[in-house]
Amino acid sequence: MESSIRPIRTEEDHKVALSRIKVLMDADIEKDALKKNELDILGDLVAHYEAQLFPIDLPNSIDAIRFRMEQEGLSSRDLIPIIGSRSKVSEVLSGKRNLSLKMIRSLHEHLKIPAEVLLKEPGGAIPQPNQFIDWSKFPLVEMANREWIPKKKNLKDHAEELIRHLIERTGLSPDALPEILCRENSGSRQNAKVDVYALQAWCYELIARAKESPLTVSYSDNVITPEFTQNLVRLSWSDNGPRLAKDYLESRGIHLIWLPHLPRTHLDGVALRLSDGIAVIGLTLRYDRLDNFWFCLFHELAHLALHLKSGTNEVFVDDLSLRRVSASVDNKHGTVDKELQADEWAQNALIPEETWDRSKIWEKPTPSAVTTLAHQLEIHPAIIAGRIRRKRGNYRLLTHYVGAGLVRSQFC
Repeated sequence: MESSIRPIRTEEDHKVALSRIKVLMDADIEKDALKKNELDILGDLVAHYEAQLFPIDLPNSIDAIRFRMEQEGLSSRDLIPIIGSRSKVSEVLSGKRNLSLKMIRSLHEHLKIPAEVLLKEPGGAIPQPNQFIDWSKFPLVEMANREWIPKKKNLKDHAEELIRHLIERTGLSPDALPEILCRENSGSRQNAKVDVYALQAWCYELIARAKESPLTVSYSDNVITPEFTQNLVRLSWSDNGPRLAKDYLESRGIHLIWLPHLPRTHLDGVALRLSDGIAVIGLTLRYDRLDNFWFCLFHELAHLALHLKSGTNEVFVDDLSLRRVSASVDNKHGTVDKELQADEWAQNALIPEETWDRSKIWEKPTPSAVTTLAHQLEIHPAIIAGRIRRKRGNYRLLTHYVGAGLVRSQFC
């Protein structure tokens, strides 16, 4: 006789198995070991199939809380130390307020309610608290307005789960980025007044966008060559130069992402490599000018070329208003200032130092001199005008040549 034991994958398989189970249950099989085994196996197969087809819903979390209160003889007043306040207890028990991760952690600890019931997630586990992060200090309202996190009531109550979800989009651990951003290193160019939580939030969103838009080409350490930089800077000659630069970089495995800065970040750009080798340049374009775009881009590109080789666990965060005129090597300590090194690399890549020195253009910076040198180098006049303004410390010079208002529109 053909065995009735076979996988149950369809409704017809299910019916056949139930029919066989009925036959076996109606028969006297106590002395027939083979049939007893067959009945046990068929029962397990049917239970597995039905669990997939008709999953049993988890108990309602509020019902679970009330059940445990009844078991322990607790009143709503007894929940105040666990949930937070009389009004919060009332709103939670009436279903008007969702449980926050902090509440879930406390209810699990004190009332021993299963985590998966409180999380409404089969097999769910409550993440361990992080004593080094104050989740409420993230700029939650601004982030919600920008749709980086969902808009919802009581944002501060739900800060931890909202930020953890953002971090999940990056593929990082909650500890990784803060550690990198707060590390002391010679390459730091951050404003002393920076809001570190806002800076973290901006970097998380930047990385999440890079992860969610994978490029078709992988980045490698030998991509940025003199020919690469020459081709890139010549794209500036076009009115659509910034857009062309983005396409050019992405075709070589480098993400170029415009992400407006958050208040109190004092941020122009960021360069980083992720653990899987992905290269990311983020620009805020807080100054919507072509001269600013091209210098910021090449400054961050310099970090990739010079400082962010494979396996480098570093993030370069740049407020370029802190630039200063100095040698890239500290003569007293013999250490390399990576930011000044990046400045020099960017300046030379945009305008070769020999050409710049020979032109003496900053001595008599007339519009015709600027356009003549721009034609000679096949680059946008804004790049030359911006360097002259910085060299002379006069930002009222050549205002019609720096390409004001011509960048952000190309990234919208």
